[in-house]
Amino acid sequence: MDCFDKSQPLKRTPVFKKRGLNDGIRFPQGFKIDNRRIFLPKIGWVGFYKSCEIPGKIKNITITNRGGQWFASIQVEQMIEIGNHSSDSEIGIDVGVKCFAAFSDGTLVEGVNSFRKHEERLAREQRKMARKKRGSNNWKKQKRKISGMHHNIANVRQDFLHKLSTEISKNHAKVYVEGLQIRNMSASAKGTIEEPGRNVKAKSGLNKSILDQGWHEFRRQLDYKLFWRGGMLVEVNPRHTSQRCSCCGYTAKENRTSQALFRCQVCGYEENADINAAKNVLTVGRTGMICQANHISGRQQKPAGTREEVLPVAS
Repeated sequence: MDCFDKSQPLKRTPVFKKRGLNDGIRFPQGFKIDNRRIFLPKIGWVGFYKSCEIPGKIKNITITNRGGQWFASIQVEQMIEIGNHSSDSEIGIDVGVKCFAAFSDGTLVEGVNSFRKHEERLAREQRKMARKKRGSNNWKKQKRKISGMHHNIANVRQDFLHKLSTEISKNHAKVYVEGLQIRNMSASAKGTIEEPGRNVKAKSGLNKSILDQGWHEFRRQLDYKLFWRGGMLVEVNPRHTSQRCSCCGYTAKENRTSQALFRCQVCGYEENADINAAKNVLTVGRTGMICQANHISGRQQKPAGTREEVLPVAS
């Protein structure tokens, strides 16, 4: 029997809760916290590991189950004073698959590839679960094991992203990144029955690697951490950043001789392809900021390639 009124217009179809899927409950009131204990309505006092002090005014507590473990997320309200960043450094970042990030200062950061490292083992455990009777005790035990593996993979990725984004936000006031459309980049290439896609297996592997890097989460963490410290995250247009020479500005796909090497066909400049792209990201970001500042101040930018000439005035 439906528990909603069909006569009323719905903005979206109701989604009913299902056991084992996003298990969790939020307590907006009636809870109490006493050092390392939480009092939850209808449950009582429960001990928990207090990882840090709880600042601000507590608004609600959400209890969730992830990987066979229970977590308490405490939402607080507090005032954060946003001052000026302690540094005036600027840096451009180019993200990739083999190399997670390349900085415009020449630094290369290798990714953890947490999912790809455990992909074979995860597939093996999933085949074991597929051979068991659905709903049996052995099936549930295997499901908890797989859920724990996914939880560990996510923890490794989050730990890497948080440490890297914290270090960047501390050392640089302005960070320029590419405004990548990750949803479009990781779309499936299998196509339809009438028009099947090409290189589907290769594209599938690339999609896994892209999603495993966590580019969007990295950008989200950088955004709020820079904001808290008085810095700024700027997204730039990624068009031709990997084909343009950061030395002379010549743009051509022939400049990218390989996945790792960039060699300009005009000036002969050689550099790591990712570092060259990061330098272009920095240049494009700075140019955009200058244009925006001139627009706000009322100054007009002259189109590229134009010049002013003084013409004689007839007497």
